[in-house]
Amino acid sequence: MVDDERLRLELIRMTDHHSFDLLARGLPSHQVVRFPVSRLVVDVERFENDDHEPMAARGMGVIYQRTHDLQPLRRALTHQEREALLARWYRPHHQALANAVDALLTLHGRAVVIDAHSYPSQPLPYEADPRAARPQICIGADTFHTPQALAAALSAEIQRHGYSAAINTPFAGTIIPMKHYRRDPRVVGVMIEVRRDLYLDEVTGAPMAALEGLSDTLRSCLATVLAGLEGNVSS
Repeated sequence: MVDDERLRLELIRMTDHHSFDLLARGLPSHQVVRFPVSRLVVDVERFENDDHEPMAARGMGVIYQRTHDLQPLRRALTHQEREALLARWYRPHHQALANAVDALLTLHGRAVVIDAHSYPSQPLPYEADPRAARPQICIGADTFHTPQALAAALSAEIQRHGYSAAINTPFAGTIIPMKHYRRDPRVVGVMIEVRRDLYLDEVTGAPMAALEGLSDTLRSCLATVLAGLEGNVSS
């Protein structure tokens, strides 16, 4: 178990700071699925079954047992406690995401999921490869749900605006509702991880003035790329 001060520091290190402001600002509410609590409660980006989740081996499966520096975070949960957390937070989030995707499929015949995240400028001890490149923008792609043309065009557009970008480094993949995962090619996904030193005081978690301009640039890049790929989003 961690004390209040250690928990405060853990929240600063592990929070996806202002990802909504960076990528979802101004979007209609029905197009945004926003997880309301910290990933230290439940991480909805993980597979529900720890047997399928690689990070579970580091104590950071769907319910974290370890901190960013691999120290104990919480006591071992009973099966009932684990189920209660999944029922309260994990499953409703994934159901909401699936519902939003289904609504877009009904209206447009396809759906694009933009998975918004941030990450620190320096690697944390839990990361699998601390030597991996840390571009200003990391684009996460899935071999089934992310067309190569989409990832490449987004990387190029971001670099055209003066930012460094890379695909699947230091983090890889993107969230897709389990209902559609590896089943429905009409569901396209891409993850955008923004390096925090671009817009955040990484010690305090306070946003910097650069946040708004960076947000405008990223949303413009997305709009340009998605418009350019209209009607051509097959893998």
